This record gives sequence, C-alpha cells and structure tokens, in this order.
Amino acid sequence: MPDAAPPPPVLQARRLSKSFPGVQALDGVDLDVFPGEVHALMGENGAGKSTLMKVLAGLCAPDSGTLRFAGREVTIPNPHAAAQLGIGMIHQELMAFPDLTVAENLLMGAEPIARFPGWVDRTRLKSAAAGALGRLGTRLDPGARMGDLTVAQMQTVEIARALARAARVLIMDEPTSALSDHEAEALFRAISELRGQGLAILYISHRMAEVFRLADRVTVLRDGRVAGTDPIARVNEAALIRLMVGRELPGARPRSGCGGGQEVLRVNGLTRLPAFAGVGFTLRRGEVLGLAGLMGAGRTQVLDAIAGLVPAGSGEIHLLGRPVRIRRPADAQRHGIALVTEDRRASGLVPRMSVAANLTLASLRRCCRAGIISARREAAVAEEQIARFRIRTADRHQPVEGLSGGNQQKVVLAKALLTRPRILLLDEPTRGIDVAAKAEVHELITRLAGEGLAILLVSSELPELLRLCDRLLVLREGTVSGELNPRDASPEEILRLAMPVDPDSAPTPSP
Repeated sequence: MPDAAPPPPVLQARRLSKSFPGVQALDGVDLDVFPGEVHALMGENGAGKSTLMKVLAGLCAPDSGTLRFAGREVTIPNPHAAAQLGIGMIHQELMAFPDLTVAENLLMGAEPIARFPGWVDRTRLKSAAAGALGRLGTRLDPGARMGDLTVAQMQTVEIARALARAARVLIMDEPTSALSDHEAEALFRAISELRGQGLAILYISHRMAEVFRLADRVTVLRDGRVAGTDPIARVNEAALIRLMVGRELPGARPRSGCGGGQEVLRVNGLTRLPAFAGVGFTLRRGEVLGLAGLMGAGRTQVLDAIAGLVPAGSGEIHLLGRPVRIRRPADAQRHGIALVTEDRRASGLVPRMSVAANLTLASLRRCCRAGIISARREAAVAEEQIARFRIRTADRHQPVEGLSGGNQQKVVLAKALLTRPRILLLDEPTRGIDVAAKAEVHELITRLAGEGLAILLVSSELPELLRLCDRLLVLREGTVSGELNPRDASPEEILRLAMPVDPDSAPTPSP
C-alpha cells in the first residue's frame, strides 16, 4: 500500500514581513507547522524569532504576508483571538501576577465558577491547579503567593498554565531557561505526550541538546529571513551554527588555571536561613570562582547577600583583608562590587527607559557636570558602550524592551562594568541568549579576569562552569558540599556533590 499522505499544516505563514524603526525584523518569512511535530526555531538574538512568535500569538500585526490556520486564512489581531483559534504561548519573560496565588495565576480567565454567579469555587480552583502542576512533576503549593516563588518556579507555573488549556499549536519560547534538570525532564515528558496527542509545538531554544532531543524539524532565522528548514536528522550542531551566524565560531578555550592574585574577597560563615548557612570561601584578583548546585541550593541568595540586595543574617565579609558591612546595594557599589542578576527584565533593566538611560543608570556621576546630568556626556558614554559591546539597537534612544534578549544582556553587563568594580557577581549571565552572544559573554569573562577582575559566577550549565572557572564550589541545600578543580572535575562529580543526601541511605552511626 502507498504511504499515507502527511497531514496538512495546522499553521502556515507566507511572506511575513515586519519592521520597526531602523530594524527589519522579519523579511518574507515562510513557515509550516504540522500536527504532532515539534518544530524548533533557532537563530541569533535579533534574528527575528521573537517577532515571528509575537505575530503568531497576536501580540503584533505583520506589515505584510498571510497566515493560515487549519487550512483557512486568518488574521490574529490580539492574544485572545490566538487563544480562540487554538494557539497558546509560553513567554521567555515571565508574565505573572505577583500578588495572586499560583492557582489564580494558572487558571486566570478560566476559573471554575461556584454555585453563585460571580464567585470562584476555590476548592476546584486549587484541585485543578494541582493537577496541572502534577503533569510537570512539581510539588508547588497552589495556594502560594506567586511573587514569593523563584524564577524557575514561576516559569513552571507559566508552562503548566499553557498545558492546562486546550490548544492545537503551542509556542514555547525558551521554556527551560530557568528550570532545574528535574523540572526540564518533566517538561520533556509532557512535550512527548502532547506530541503523541497531535499537538503542534513550535519550540524556541538556544540549547542544542534540547533541539536534537525533541525536534522533528528545525527552521533557522538569520537577519529576519529563513536561512534553512530541515529534518533534525539531516543536520548537526556545526551546520546549525553556520546557518545561524553565517560563519564558524571559534572553539571555546578552557581557562588555563589563572587567578592566583591578591585576595580581594573573603566570606566566613555567611548565613541567612533557610536559604543558606555557614558559607565560606575566598576570591582572588583575576580569578573566576564558580558556584554550582541545583535549583534552590542557595547560589543566587549568596550573591544577593554579598551585593546587599537581601543581606545575610550573620557571618563576615572581608574586602582586601578588612571587614565590611553590606546592608544595601549602595554599600556594595561603594566597595567595588557589581551584580548582574539572573532576571534581567525584573531587576536588571528598566524596560521602558532608553538604552542610554539603562547603560548609565548605575554610574550617573560619570555623566554629571556640577551635579547636573550632562546630556552630551551621557550620550558619549552610551555610544562608547554600544560600540564596545556591539549592542544591536536602532540608536541609544530606543527603549531597551525593544532589544533582543542577547542585546538586553549586553546592556546589563555594560551597565555593571561602568561602575568600575573590582568584584563582579554574575548570576546566570548567559541564560536565554544565543550561541553567538554566549560566545561573546564567555570571551568577555575570560578577558575581564585576565585584566584582574575577580569574578564570582553562578551558572546552571555545567560545561560553562568547567570551561570558564579556575575553582568550583558546589552548594547543596544551602551549604558548601565541596570544592573542585574544573580541569579535573566531571559533570557527574559535580552532580554527586550537588544532590541532596537521602537520610534513608545515609550510613547508620556505630554504637
């Protein structure tokens, strides 16, 4: 018997174009998405991926081109229209209501109604939310306040919300960027289940391993155009990178064991329960010290304490051999400490302010004359940083929220370095950025350490830590469980030190 004809695409885009002031975001893009497939979308930051997703999800209208859904031509003027068609989207940047509960966020707009009109059935609300969360293997409390969750937990709720709604096409924009390995595995299982049910999934990710594990086909965008679409079985990592950047990227060079300079930071017994307890380490000039650990191990909280965002309850911080008190970010900046936070949108940028204003926000004194901000000086500083960090923007006046994720991250890094720190705290500095931007950040970290900057690096990507760090500390449930030499360590050894100890498997003390 002849092979059955493949099903028609559930979603088609033809000749889609979209421009913004000074930027041609999409230029004649064609895309077919079939039922029961995971279609990966890749490209550098600024290649047009986010704009394409916003067009498909009804967040912005194309300048030209057509969309077809289930065989008929459609317009998608807003997200409500997209949802009515059967298109759901998980955004990379979290869109949560922080003062509402997990359950209220998860079922917003689809709350179960009680017997009396206008009243929500709270029991059914929590039960439905718990069921949706259970599909991702998480034990989050449906009654917890959303604003009290970590970034990873909030993103888990966003994913559960999308999975809880009937959709024929699900757009996932970097869904694992803030998830632990356990949470990501649960998501992958859910994706396989949804694909088996005939759902079409459009999956954006910069993580090659995820793409090769999940995708049936992959489309690469470059400069707003389709550079290629292929079955995933016909391409390899090198071919995808060439399509994305139009050139070969230099191989990453591990650090050569530098960082033996003067001690600039010593932490003794740093404690803030229940996040972390008794944390101690040293950091030297020109050293990259990595903090590894599972989600919730206390890595971010340790950095926040050193940076004065949420001070420690006890313990000592010594800078250049002298004890200091850091109770707020201004104290840290005065002592030469700069922090790049893990969530650039929530705490690293002011989205509606211009690129220039964000760049100079932490170092306005450099732009002042007689205590008044000099527009000329601020413009000169901003233009210098835009050129130095190769920030792709229409001009320095463009709102930073209009930049791609990778370019936003460059703004955050440039802003921190403008304060001329001696210690740089980096919390997931390559989260959600493409391979080319990641290579630039790696090169920057290596160069800054070579110039004598002391760097404390938190990353969930073990290859990144092993490649960039001179020493590696592993945190387990808020305490330091070991120190490793990255040149001798393996990912398995790091995970062994990071995994919680099962009390049932611990040896029984001898009587």
